[in-house]
Amino acid sequence: MSEPLTKTERTRLRRAPTRGSHDRAAIHAILDAAPLAHVAAADGDLPVVRPMTHWRIGDFLYLHTAKVGQLAKLACDGKTLCVSVAIVDGMVLARSAFAHSVNYRSVTLFAAATEVTDPAEKEKVLDALVDKVVPGRSGLLRPMTTKERDATLVLKMPIDEASAKSRLGPPRDAETDRDWPVWAGVIPLALMPLPPVQDSSQPTRLEAPALGPWAGSPPPSGQD
Repeated sequence: MSEPLTKTERTRLRRAPTRGSHDRAAIHAILDAAPLAHVAAADGDLPVVRPMTHWRIGDFLYLHTAKVGQLAKLACDGKTLCVSVAIVDGMVLARSAFAHSVNYRSVTLFAAATEVTDPAEKEKVLDALVDKVVPGRSGLLRPMTTKERDATLVLKMPIDEASAKSRLGPPRDAETDRDWPVWAGVIPLALMPLPPVQDSSQPTRLEAPALGPWAGSPPPSGQD
């Protein structure tokens, strides 16, 4: 176990706390494995939530979006953001509807974001995003133009106030239900790449690259 993050009122786990963790390495691993984040902020009395691309470098989380947009404006105005990621690892089928569940891994993170404005830093972290999707791909691409770089908003958030939560294992049926004659267990789920489809405008047949370890990794084993 790595050094845990400091618990706060926003990250203290109230329901099923034994499934939760503030371990830094566990939080990092889930953030790295999740393909997409949902990012929320308050615009007055209105909650605003958007799906956004995210990636991690060290103890910072980065978000990628266009410069125009409601959430981008809120972030640049210094609003606290709430980032949530979740990975579904299996559907848990029990003998009763009440005991059905889902095996999952999730992280919730709170922080104010800062815009990455230094051109060199911005290009470096955007290359890291490309390499998260396909390792080593950034070095093969046509170089980024200044116009493309300037049209992209990159936000940086410290991973200081966060918690992880997960569920593993079989259904938790009541002892009195164990003999009920219906199938019970876990149907595992995983994000798996399908056969690649090359762009039809390419005249030459090229070998498709392999996605990063976030795609196709098996769900964790064991139980909580």
